[in-house]
Amino acid sequence: MLILGVRGVLFVTDIKRLVLDVLKPHHPTIIEVSKRLSVVEGVAGVNIAVYEVDQETESIKITLEGPAINYDQVLETIESVGAAVHSVDLVSTGSKLVEEVPTPQDKVQR
Repeated sequence: MLILGVRGVLFVTDIKRLVLDVLKPHHPTIIEVSKRLSVVEGVAGVNIAVYEVDQETESIKITLEGPAINYDQVLETIESVGAAVHSVDLVSTGSKLVEEVPTPQDKVQR
């Protein structure tokens, strides 16, 4: 993706990691959803975890990594299985992945 910088310089940035909070029906399974997402342009790996189950739905966390994730295709794939993105919880862009580091603000108050 081309982005116009502050000084009018164009630079390229791609999505390298994406973490989504998604609500989906029980079917298809997370295995099927994972397989479908794994073939999306720019996706090299998929991780899906179920963190809440209701009578008709599942809340899942989807983590995608790859050299240039096509966000529009990810959304189309998720919607095609009857699911909906609640939020984008994390996104990493640029020429390399930057891991989150703990800061004093992250410490749990006891």
